[in-house]
Amino acid sequence: MIGRRLQQLRLARNLSLEDLAVQMGGMVTRQAISKYEHGKANPTPTVLAKLANVLNVNASYLFTEPSINVEFIAYRQSGQLLERESERIKSKIECELENRVEILELLGKVDGSRIPIQAFPVNIMEDTEKAAEKLREYWDLGLEPIRNITETLENRNICVINVKADDDFDGISATVCDRENNLKTVALVTRTEVDVVRRRLNLTHELGHLVLNISEQLDEEDVENAAFRFGAAFLAPAKRIFEDIGERRSAVQIQELLLLKRRFGLSIQALIRRLLELKIINESYYGSLFSLINKLGWRKHEPEDWDVESSFWLEKNTIRLFTEGVIDKNTVKRIIGENAQFDFPESVIQRQEFLKLPLEKRRKILAKQAEKVAKKYEEIKDEFDGGDIVEY
Repeated sequence: MIGRRLQQLRLARNLSLEDLAVQMGGMVTRQAISKYEHGKANPTPTVLAKLANVLNVNASYLFTEPSINVEFIAYRQSGQLLERESERIKSKIECELENRVEILELLGKVDGSRIPIQAFPVNIMEDTEKAAEKLREYWDLGLEPIRNITETLENRNICVINVKADDDFDGISATVCDRENNLKTVALVTRTEVDVVRRRLNLTHELGHLVLNISEQLDEEDVENAAFRFGAAFLAPAKRIFEDIGERRSAVQIQELLLLKRRFGLSIQALIRRLLELKIINESYYGSLFSLINKLGWRKHEPEDWDVESSFWLEKNTIRLFTEGVIDKNTVKRIIGENAQFDFPESVIQRQEFLKLPLEKRRKILAKQAEKVAKKYEEIKDEFDGGDIVEY
């Protein structure tokens, strides 16, 4: 009964069967946990409580079925990603998305209608430029640089998730539906360890996989190139690039590229590629610029890093719902972790517990409190009824 959820949580927390058995303090073996996950045995109440504690969830949560269906659209990896690592990443994303959809629903913001899935046809590479412009227009973004792409996407109910992963993982996109296959939201996932400008392009590249309707005549490499070109065009629209650097150049100064990087939040290498795609420079000069980048040692570490893009959406809205009494302390810990860095005011917790009581019981408690207040007033009223009047 708990098998699917148990395995999902274990993988999401990057625990092997042996790791989980160790954290259980030797209460059960790895073989026993494997049997729980495959439905061949059920844990005792004591073991169940310990499992829940180790995995930082309520025991009842282990009996719940996932409320969403996640379909991964594009799994992009630079090498041979191990199967276990792949399953861990997917489980981590599924858990994260279930939490986010829960928060979106409580906020009344679950709405996939503003996310144009495969809405922009691409038959040739140049169509990606039009698609990027149309999406910016659809979302009322204009053509100015997007300072924080993470915030821009999250404000449109798109889930942006950064995961710790091996170097072989680059990114993934996914659609999230309910059990009746109604679109709830979408997810764009990238790796935490990459620098910010690369992460920005990774996110818009994954966005391309979601919104582009790429012709089947294009091969797999062209599909990736189309998604990357869309991503770069979304961050650095052609009209603004032409205004900043001109429509044709025989040479470009490195300082110009550094300024463009500051302006658009794209890496120098991505910008050089962008200049070639827009035919501002030719193939020969493109090669010369990359040779120069190599000599400067900038292929792996470029100067002028972008400001760090922080995402507080999940924490901000989870804390808000807790403060308003919509969710409890255990839900907060499950969603944003055991080490959530904020206090749980006793008054808030007491108010939440009070509101959970039946109406009649609440009335009795309030009546008793009113009696106490009345008695206290009788004791001290003379202090207010008499005595000298003092003006301030």
